[in-house]
Amino acid sequence: ERTVGPGLGEDSIHAGKVAGVVGSILVVAFMFVAYGFLGFLANLALAVHVAMIIGLLSLLGATLTLPGIAGIVLTIGMAVDSNVLIYERIREERRAGRSVIQAIDTGFTKALATIVDSNVTALIATVVLFWIGTGPVKGFAISFAIGILTTVFTAFTFTRLLVSIWLRRARPKELPRAPVTFIPPGTRIPFMGIRRWTFALSSLLSVLSVVLFMTVDINYGIDFKGGSLIEVQAKDGTADLADIRGRLTELNIGEVQVQQFGEPNDVLIRVGTQDGGENAEQTVIDKVRGELQDQYDFRRVEVVGPTVSGELAKQGTIAMLVALLGILAYVWFRFEWQFAVGAIIATVHDIVMTIGFFVITGLEFNQSSLAAILTIIGYSLNDTIVVYDRVREDLRKYKKMPLPELLNNAINETLSRTTLTAVTTILALLALVLFGGEVIRSFTLAMLFGVVFGTYSSIFIAAPLLILFKLRPQAAAADEEKRVSGGKAVAT
Repeated sequence: ERTVGPGLGEDSIHAGKVAGVVGSILVVAFMFVAYGFLGFLANLALAVHVAMIIGLLSLLGATLTLPGIAGIVLTIGMAVDSNVLIYERIREERRAGRSVIQAIDTGFTKALATIVDSNVTALIATVVLFWIGTGPVKGFAISFAIGILTTVFTAFTFTRLLVSIWLRRARPKELPRAPVTFIPPGTRIPFMGIRRWTFALSSLLSVLSVVLFMTVDINYGIDFKGGSLIEVQAKDGTADLADIRGRLTELNIGEVQVQQFGEPNDVLIRVGTQDGGENAEQTVIDKVRGELQDQYDFRRVEVVGPTVSGELAKQGTIAMLVALLGILAYVWFRFEWQFAVGAIIATVHDIVMTIGFFVITGLEFNQSSLAAILTIIGYSLNDTIVVYDRVREDLRKYKKMPLPELLNNAINETLSRTTLTAVTTILALLALVLFGGEVIRSFTLAMLFGVVFGTYSSIFIAAPLLILFKLRPQAAAADEEKRVSGGKAVAT
């Protein structure tokens, strides 16, 4: 049973809208700073992207919930990734000596495969999330999946249309300058030179996370533990936690946890699972309501039985395995086995780190947290695929270049995109953390952590693993043969 009072619903939606507006402003401002006039065009495409999401949700008859708004805000941060990939490609082609028109045309063409690959992996994780989720989590999955699809669509239709109109009218001799250059062209950071140190650090942190998970109780929410969760708000003044705790203890209803939740007058009450099934759980709710209703408004009540919580834990484990296997199969099909295994290891690293984050911080691990982990899987793979796609391209281009040097080259070539996408996503998530309210705080904090580690792992885990797996430029020959044979098949 899950009930939400109208007051909480209105507050949550308002908080989500504020977070959405703030996140959008931050992302829009950053894109303009990073790309100037081209950033302005990307922002127009972003507005169309958001309008399409809301329109499609309306057509589907979906109710706009706080997790749904969170999904939209997150896609705002990630939506610019497609434009960033395109713009960085355009800049690169221009620096290589192509004319402005040629650079733009080639940039859009070369970015297409990378954008499709990176978004398909995110979509796989989102579909799995929709499969295992219930209620609000499904709402997040729907809005996020729609956001992924509209991202690709607007990047290659509306953004390209705007750029074409600008080209015809302005006939520019040069690309617009950006107010700020975050990663200077020609940056050459020797990432592979420290790979042994980063492997050691990641291994240590991973082992530490596993040990903590095995020895320290993670703060499971009622989604996994079962029991009752009640959110109340004091009618006058601040809530007296000690008084509430004492009064509920006298009711002899078992384990009771009382904590402040958001504002000083908001309180979250957790009551342990009762013997006797749903009737016993409802009896406890009635007792608590009878004890506190004179001084407190009941804003949210959730009751989860032990059978349901056990099933959710099982579903969550299966979901992560299915998502990883689906992504493994796709990456293996599109690349080579070394890329697929490397991507999965890097993603598992991010999952382990995130679980360790929950243990250390004591954040509640609930169904939204599971949604965060599955979303992190998609984001991490998105980042990794962009790097891997450039590695594959460089394998065809530099057939005799030593692999560590080639990997350094590929990472540095995509470093601007990696940095800018991470920043825009973090800006959107910061808005959710600061203004989205307590209901989704564990989700947004976990996502924020996951984005940082996902960016780290794509550079310092996924790429160096290709050296460990003895990937050689000969792998490009197999890829080229696959590409050519595919082209012949189409021609036939």
